[in-house]
Amino acid sequence: MSQNLFVSSLAYQTSDDGLRAAFEAVGEVASARVITDRETGRSRGFGFVEMANEADNDAAIKQLDGTDLDGRTIKVAIAQPKPDRPRREFNGGYNGGRDNRRRSF
Repeated sequence: MSQNLFVSSLAYQTSDDGLRAAFEAVGEVASARVITDRETGRSRGFGFVEMANEADNDAAIKQLDGTDLDGRTIKVAIAQPKPDRPRREFNGGYNGGRDNRRRSF
């Protein structure tokens, strides 16, 4: 089973292809993706790489963590699962200052 690697401190000009090329020096890359801002399309400075096997994951962490990529010292670690967050209410709980319960006077 392959795991995603979390790569942080990426330079803003690092592309998916550049990230893939850096990790292909270690082993076979299944996917490489730099995360971008939805509105601007600019890199958010981190990405994810999925190596073809677990041995390559370990090798990538040992060989690439703390190395230079596009002028920045990158950090490479096993990606942690996204924590479950409670569902958000989009009305913010605001009801115009009114209490929805019936009052008896």
